[in-house]
Amino acid sequence: MTKTKEAYVFGLDIGTRSIVGTVGYKNKNRFVVVAQESKEHETRAMLDGQIHDIHAVGDTIREVVELLEEKTGEPLKQVSIAAAGRVLKTVTAHADMEFIEDKLITQEDIYGLDSLAVEKAYEQFQIENKTDMKFYCVGYSVVKYFMNGYLIGNLESHKAKSIGVDLIATFLPDDVVDGLYRAVEYAGLEVANLTLEPIAAITVAIPEMYRMLNIGLIDVGAGTSDISITKDGSIIAYGMLPVAGDSLTEVIARHCLVDFTTAEEIKKGISVTDTVEYKDIMGLPQNITREQVLDICKESVTSMAKQAADKLLELNGGKPVSAVFVVGGGGKIQGYTDYVAEYLGIPKERCAVRGSEVMDKIDFLEADVVKDSLLVTPIGICLNFYEKSNNFMFVTFNDTRIKLYDNNKLSIVDAAMQADFPNDGLFPKRGQSLTFTINGKQKVIRGETGEAAVITLNGEPADIHTPIRRNDLITVKESTAGKPAEAEVGKLPEFSSSLSIFVNEKKVEFPKFASVNGQLQSAFYSIKENDTIEMLNFYTVKQIIEFMDVILDNNMNIYVNNQIADMDTKVYENFSVVWTLEALELPEVEIREERVQFPREERFRFTEEERESFQDSDETEKKYESRTEATTIHIIVNKKPVTLSGKKDYIFVDVFDYIDFDLSKPQGTSVGTVLNGENAGFTQFLSDGDVLDIFWRKE
Repeated sequence: MTKTKEAYVFGLDIGTRSIVGTVGYKNKNRFVVVAQESKEHETRAMLDGQIHDIHAVGDTIREVVELLEEKTGEPLKQVSIAAAGRVLKTVTAHADMEFIEDKLITQEDIYGLDSLAVEKAYEQFQIENKTDMKFYCVGYSVVKYFMNGYLIGNLESHKAKSIGVDLIATFLPDDVVDGLYRAVEYAGLEVANLTLEPIAAITVAIPEMYRMLNIGLIDVGAGTSDISITKDGSIIAYGMLPVAGDSLTEVIARHCLVDFTTAEEIKKGISVTDTVEYKDIMGLPQNITREQVLDICKESVTSMAKQAADKLLELNGGKPVSAVFVVGGGGKIQGYTDYVAEYLGIPKERCAVRGSEVMDKIDFLEADVVKDSLLVTPIGICLNFYEKSNNFMFVTFNDTRIKLYDNNKLSIVDAAMQADFPNDGLFPKRGQSLTFTINGKQKVIRGETGEAAVITLNGEPADIHTPIRRNDLITVKESTAGKPAEAEVGKLPEFSSSLSIFVNEKKVEFPKFASVNGQLQSAFYSIKENDTIEMLNFYTVKQIIEFMDVILDNNMNIYVNNQIADMDTKVYENFSVVWTLEALELPEVEIREERVQFPREERFRFTEEERESFQDSDETEKKYESRTEATTIHIIVNKKPVTLSGKKDYIFVDVFDYIDFDLSKPQGTSVGTVLNGENAGFTQFLSDGDVLDIFWRKE
């Protein structure tokens, strides 16, 4: 055999009855068949295009491979295959691609456009798929291309701002496709390309120059009859029937009382001789004529032909095709093409078996090759390799083998999605957050971030974007969640560490407390989910006594900021607390001489209590006396620190000189004034550490 520098293409037609292997190469517009081998299954390992015994089919494939390797002298590792099946589904889809400006269209652009349409077809099919079966796209055919909205034969090398495509995508159940892959891999091969049986057959049987015509193709195998239709230069429809040559063999077996293999020999024998001899299951010699076999099979042949004609009519919109090409061994039985033509309503001469007539561009290096209809699909599988119209690949993901549609852009994240690996298992997960309310506002503290997923590809470190290829080994150790959020009251920014209070003229630091769900808690309290927290900026006299662990005589007097107090009196930052058996002689504080002036306006109203305090202003003025010794005090006004300086003593009204509170523009019915939690008048004296609230009353 003459060697060639061209790379060989290896195709396998894994049929229901036999396996045909073809090795060849493309030489310009011709295909050269270097070697071809076929072998029948020893058992019925396949039925209706579905593999039932993977190991048996794999063993037969291995035998075919060994024979071809011996002939070619080349190791065969990658193979193109075709799928058939009883549950073929087709979907027509359209896709468009827009560019910012006119662009020179490349093969990559066309491939991307086709892939987009296939994805749309799959999404549409998933919506329509009401079964529990998982389907895969096993091939597609372009019906029309569009450039800037107009039909175009070939997009490549044109300049366009938009391109579009109409195509037919075909789908088969996962178990059909998976069985093919497993059998091929069991034989030690890798799948280089997968196509559909009718796509492979039409590649040879109906060349592009004939596709302007409305032609139907029936590839009658042993288990299925694969159907396709051309029109206006494109393949417009695909179909599949679970009835073919094996149904005739089964009829012969039942009539002649023989096993399936003997019945198959009888069916083949009548094509070369008038009478076939055989032995029945009792071991008795028998013979049967061609006419007897045809009569036995007539009902099945007519049924096969009618089903094929009906499918052609259905796929062609209810109209008969102009002509029908028949390929495959099952369609060679006498009378089949005549019945198809009859049921379609077309002349008998327009329905015929095609073999050598469609192989004018096929060269065979082996001598004595009979160019008949049996070779159409095997050669078409090889030719389809060059189109690369679809591809599947297998990878191992966490010890599970998964199948992916190969768009040449696959990465680890695609494999993870196909394997139903949880999405959040790829990315670091945060620990549980902590939600609580503090001072009336909701606050959320997020948990810590966990560790990212640990990913390896063929034993090497990788990430989710690492590209993958067929037969890669991927392991993904799921990401972890971080520690749940936790917080102590004392770690919150709203919490300050302590309060400074002067107790019996000594400065004492008191730890801050918080009210959590109505209970006092220290700075070390661990916050729980949905806690309600209020920060306390005061102690009561009773709490001070309890904290200092002192026992007071019942006769003791308690003073806060030099004013008589009780156990419930609130004590704030820098307040002074005194308890003593003696009554303190409180100094009389004289009021400054100047009169307090307030702007008047008709809309401004004081409360009765405030009005009375100003009615006594004449008496108050008499107590004012100028002082030369000034003091400075620090107070809290509306939760903000304010420093008063320049005077010996201060009353409530002095605060208005230090804050932004415009009395000339009333925002309510009157001014509310609160000193250390209690209502106060404008002439109330102030002390260092006092807490004031000033606001407009709305009623």
